[in-house]
Amino acid sequence: MLKLIWLVPTLPLVGVVINGIFGRWVRERAHLLAVGTTGLSFLIALGIFLQVLTGRTLNWDVYSWVPVGDFHATVGFQVDPLSAVMMLVVTFVGFLIHVYSIGYMHGDPGYARFFTYMNLFMGSMLILVLANNYLFMFLGWEGVGLCSYLLIGFWYQKQSASDAGKKAFVVNRIGDAGFLLGVFLIWRTFGSLHYAEIFPQVAELHEILAQPSIFGLSLVTWMTLLLFTGAVGKSAQLPLYVWLPDAMEGPTPVSALIHAATMVTAGVYMVARSSALFDAAPVSMTVVATVGALTAVFAATIALVQNDIKRVVAYSTISQLGYMFLGAGVGAYASAIFHLATHAFFKALLFLGSGSVIHGLGGEQDIRKMGGLRKHMPITAYTFLLAALANAGIFPLAGFWSKDQILHAAIASGHVWLWALGAAGAFGTAFYMFRLYFVTFEGESRVDPHVAHHIHESPRVMAVPLMILAIFALGAGLFGTSPEHSPYYTFVNPVFRAAGEGAGHQGPSEFTMALVSVAIAAAGIALAYQMYLRRRELADRMAERFRGGYTLLLNKYWVDEIYNAVFVDFGKWLCHRLWLVDAKGVDGAVNGTSWLTVLASHLSARFDFRGVDGLVNAIADLIQGGSQAFKRLQTGVIQNYLLAMAMGIFVIVSLYFFF
Repeated sequence: MLKLIWLVPTLPLVGVVINGIFGRWVRERAHLLAVGTTGLSFLIALGIFLQVLTGRTLNWDVYSWVPVGDFHATVGFQVDPLSAVMMLVVTFVGFLIHVYSIGYMHGDPGYARFFTYMNLFMGSMLILVLANNYLFMFLGWEGVGLCSYLLIGFWYQKQSASDAGKKAFVVNRIGDAGFLLGVFLIWRTFGSLHYAEIFPQVAELHEILAQPSIFGLSLVTWMTLLLFTGAVGKSAQLPLYVWLPDAMEGPTPVSALIHAATMVTAGVYMVARSSALFDAAPVSMTVVATVGALTAVFAATIALVQNDIKRVVAYSTISQLGYMFLGAGVGAYASAIFHLATHAFFKALLFLGSGSVIHGLGGEQDIRKMGGLRKHMPITAYTFLLAALANAGIFPLAGFWSKDQILHAAIASGHVWLWALGAAGAFGTAFYMFRLYFVTFEGESRVDPHVAHHIHESPRVMAVPLMILAIFALGAGLFGTSPEHSPYYTFVNPVFRAAGEGAGHQGPSEFTMALVSVAIAAAGIALAYQMYLRRRELADRMAERFRGGYTLLLNKYWVDEIYNAVFVDFGKWLCHRLWLVDAKGVDGAVNGTSWLTVLASHLSARFDFRGVDGLVNAIADLIQGGSQAFKRLQTGVIQNYLLAMAMGIFVIVSLYFFF
């Protein structure tokens, strides 16, 4: 059964090829292949997972991919408890999102294209988590980056969607450059990119890896910091988080897939997979934990006042990813992956529930124009409530167990300030999630009268995935109740060097910390209840009293505007000054320089504009003109085609006999 692992990523890719080629003909039936291949992939993943539970693992090089001199990379798969958990989460949640998409995307002109991209996303993510070496992982890493661009900008006719897709692509290139440099450094140091060959050498080469290098940091520190740079971009952490809120421009199932099962979890998985390297780099571990904790609080504060239903959930994702990195940074890798898994269930449910609301309101996303929806959409409301409770960390739902283990690991590691940041983020999470729930589903209706009579519960194909995810958001946490006794930790911990991560921790007991966590979450919910349900005017008074802070949060600290001014506008200005188009511009730019320099710059600009650009445009015009001429031959009249064939045969035969 383990040797069938290659089918898990391959089946969705088969759907990509067939729907990609024949999508224009299958159209509204494209989901049959897309959902079917994803479902089969999940069933095979489930069978393999059950075998891994019995202790069987696999490290299989399928074939040699890049044999160049001393460099040798393969297409290979590694199946162990870590990759098995990730594989199961990706295929199961991805399958439910595919099913939900049948109803949500029904009637869209790009229906077949949508499912082609979704299958490609699935295949790329599965390659990433099942690869047995960094280069093959990087192939999947870049694949999910490409799919984010394609799916965020899916409705490319909208300028905002097109810009959001490009923004995600560009920001991720920054992180990916760091990741690739880290991979280069790994190969240069260990002579291999295979996990099984790298990780055992870490202890053997400890003296070499620990020696100070550039800026006094050790070699392994640089290695892990570069890898973490890639994780910061892919998993939307400070300062490269800015692409993820704009990803809401894509269809809602895309948001669910990106935030819950694919892409943003890739960075967390990569850090956990590279735990042997990170354990040898204490500085990097501190950086990972600090960035995670700061991101958790930072994103939570922005979510407090946002009014777009999907953006609130998007900032929640950024915050929850921060908790995962906080866990990894204090050495609680298994807890970080556990939170990744539980988060996949309740975050997919939150996004799909948001999509159900948007679907029922005819496209409305502003929660200020909602209210009282529970009586019209009970399935959506109650499943959304369960997801909100899980996200807030209320006992005994899934989010409570995983988040509590991370917070306990933080304080037990001796970093009380990391726990304090995490606790502040937990309070904010509970507050903004129930602000979102109360304003959307409870209280008086603020729905536009023209829309109110069209409100309806989502069809069964959308409602059933909500109910299934609600079950897992309710009970999945019970598999990881304690690092010392739960089946999850017993299963996953052997993958990490520090197996049994709960052992040896100092500090308050788990029970005490659990009570504190629940009290913090309950306080956040109680405050949201007072401000947005019982005394609605209190929220308006608070916003007016603290107008400066409210404006700061509503405008997301103006980070996008700062980035745009520093990197985009300044870059355009600099390029414009360097590319001097006319003599007047040259004179103004190079005042005081010699006439020879001015002439050379002017001629260079003219050559660039008329020579290089002119040649490129001429080729495009030639192809377009030729297409316009040749399309006249495609008349659609079969007699014309038969005449052309007869004339061609006559010419060929004549040439044969006369020459």
